[in-house]
Amino acid sequence: MNKETLLEKFHTFLKSKNYEGRIVSANHIPDILSDIKKLHDHKEIYPALYQQYKDLFEFKPEASFGSIKSLIIVAIPVPQFKLTFRLNNNDLSTIIPPTYLYSQKIIDETQKLLYNIFSAEGYKVAYARIPFKTLAVRSGLARYGRNNISYISNMGSFYRLCSYYSDFKSEEDNWHELKMMNTCEKCSACRLACPTGAISNDRFLLHVERCLTYHNEQPIGVAFPQWIEREWHNCLVGCLKCQRICPENKIVKDWIEIGPSFTQEETELFLREIPFNELPEQTKRKLKKSELDEYAEVFARNLKPFLN
Repeated sequence: MNKETLLEKFHTFLKSKNYEGRIVSANHIPDILSDIKKLHDHKEIYPALYQQYKDLFEFKPEASFGSIKSLIIVAIPVPQFKLTFRLNNNDLSTIIPPTYLYSQKIIDETQKLLYNIFSAEGYKVAYARIPFKTLAVRSGLARYGRNNISYISNMGSFYRLCSYYSDFKSEEDNWHELKMMNTCEKCSACRLACPTGAISNDRFLLHVERCLTYHNEQPIGVAFPQWIEREWHNCLVGCLKCQRICPENKIVKDWIEIGPSFTQEETELFLREIPFNELPEQTKRKLKKSELDEYAEVFARNLKPFLN
């Protein structure tokens, strides 16, 4: 089987799963690193965020199989999830944006499917922890919105990106400029909907230090800045203000699936800031199954704005 047929097999697989994806040459790895470095050098990346993700922004391309010849980027549609907490004999429903639940499960399952395709022709695939949003836009898979979130036709922004290395040298190699969608040029819906002013007209990159998602992902013990109003909170983790109002999300904005529910006793434990390792085994299993265990100890912090 020749390489062209393998590419066709790759795209047939994506279509069968309602996924989207691209393959680009590994020769573009320096371009991805350069894109991030330019933003950092121009002081457009919030310093605390850069330090938090420094190993990602300054990634070193390595794979156990040796020579990396291509980068694979795949987008998997993901909904919002509704989490329910029981408190004072009432149910409190909260929303988790796409990409928070089942993240590792999606990565592993997608890698297994890709492995089945590529290994049949003698090629290898390995997970690549690289700036996947930059790769998605550069490859032509996605486009940037004014809010710096990436969008894909028929998926909007409700998807998870997974990136992989391969020793397959692809004939397919599209490379695009990093730019905003044309539809954003005359639209300010996300900027006007953002309560914190994180989206502005003075530059393309988001002001992360003003973004509610950034402050919603901080560990317990880190207080919300005083300038954040209680009524601005809309998700248990992250924020969906700019995504829900975006015209590009018209077909997905109401896509919500049911996530885990927590009993009165479990909710009270969260609010008492009980460490994850001290939670009952049943609660820990519930969190691990949804891959929310890393957020368990911020539930108390992020739940409190919703209690009144």
